[in-house]
Amino acid sequence: MFALADFLIYCFVCAYTPGANNILSMTYASKLGFRRSFRFNYGVTIGFLIVMSGCVIFSSTLYTLLPKVKIVLQIAGGGYMLYLAWHIWKSSENLETSEKKEATVLSGILLQFINPKIYIYAITAMSLYILPVYQSPAALVVFTLILTIIGSSGSYVWGACGSVFCKFFTRHTKLVNGVMALLLVYCAVSLFL
Repeated sequence: MFALADFLIYCFVCAYTPGANNILSMTYASKLGFRRSFRFNYGVTIGFLIVMSGCVIFSSTLYTLLPKVKIVLQIAGGGYMLYLAWHIWKSSENLETSEKKEATVLSGILLQFINPKIYIYAITAMSLYILPVYQSPAALVVFTLILTIIGSSGSYVWGACGSVFCKFFTRHTKLVNGVMALLLVYCAVSLFL
């Protein structure tokens, strides 16, 4: 039997907890405003869809290889998150950004391929909730879209918060950058706990 409530709780917890997508979306929105950072969020959605599709197609293979794949994703993703944390920590205290520093669709897409959180999100959802009950291609397409919509929605919500609280961020940039950097460090460390 499909545990819809458990599935949705799992998806929403994964989507709205701190992660690279959410923290970068909030950072871009606080510096550029939500409208100018929307391209990054759109890229996150496209990348999410591509990664979710790949995870659905190869789920059974990845699940079998998970112990070997997990450590590679953890190291690469953890290293990247630490790099982002350092970059955010050292970023300028001036939130005024030149036109050259735009959030791009491509950066949102590419982030998804090295973001271990979404691989773990997809593989866990597929192996625990979906594949035991649904195997038809139509059902898998529907669940791919559901996982993508819920998973990428966190990025938009965190971005909206970033633009709403932009004045606060302007006054407390070092504190905000420190908190976001620490959240990324926490995300990186929690991969290994």
